Amino acid sequence: MARTARSVHARKKRRKVLEQAKGYRGTKHSSYKRAKEQVWKSGVYAYEGRKQRKRDFRALWIQRINAGAREHGLSYSRLIHGLRLAEVDLDRKILADLAATEPEIFGAIVAQAKNALDGKPVERRVEVERSTEPPSQAARQTPEAPAAQTEQAEQAEPVVESETSDAEVEATDAAARKAQELEVDLSSVEGTGQGGRITVGDVEKAARSEE
Repeated sequence: MARTARSVHARKKRRKVLEQAKGYRGTKHSSYKRAKEQVWKSGVYAYEGRKQRKRDFRALWIQRINAGAREHGLSYSRLIHGLRLAEVDLDRKILADLAATEPEIFGAIVAQAKNALDGKPVERRVEVERSTEPPSQAARQTPEAPAAQTEQAEQAEPVVESETSDAEVEATDAAARKAQELEVDLSSVEGTGQGGRITVGDVEKAARSEE
């Protein structure tokens, strides 16, 4: 039987491997044997790196969700359990992004989880109050601004007392908004958060005690 010539395919195969090994040190980019071994090892390392990167990002998302949930008086595990009871299908990547960039929406999601944990009906449609102007623009407004511009800014942006308005009372922004909503005096609320800060759970507990 005649021998089958495969010189064209063999050169094409070697050329492909050497192109993948371009930039390696020593003879790994010029010797086909060593280049083939290094390309194979590089593929193994890349596979392990992709798996490790997924684990790293998952840990980061959990930390962000936990930090956002603690401001509303819930732990990470209780929040996830409440979302499952409420049938809210949001993965950890979306929840972490909302906790970091959209605290109002994240607070509404936490409220749904709390209702599910307490056995209350879950509201499928939640209205979220959001300011029309970023805080940086409101901070740049000077006292010499015209009165009409000041009135327009007050109508467009709701006034929310934050922790910076009162130096003696330390509370999170979410707790301050909840206190304004429930008409609770923050000076009479005992904080249980980190460093004695007042959380949303503390405000709700004080509101129930007043009733």
